[in-house]
Amino acid sequence: MLNKGITLRGIEVFEALARSGSVAQAAEATGLSQPAVSQQVRGLEDELGIRLLNRTTRQLSLTEAG
Repeated sequence: MLNKGITLRGIEVFEALARSGSVAQAAEATGLSQPAVSQQVRGLEDELGIRLLNRTTRQLSLTEAG
């Protein structure tokens, strides 16, 4: 498997998501689709080896590391 590494885009998307608390709002702010926002954040979490967000079907919250 190819290691993509941490990207500036992934960090930007995470910041937008952390500020808004909403995948939809982060998608609008970054010009990405909602699934792309989720993929970017998941990729960042995988690369860092830590969970940045607690996710439920209705809300997002930052973890201590996030």
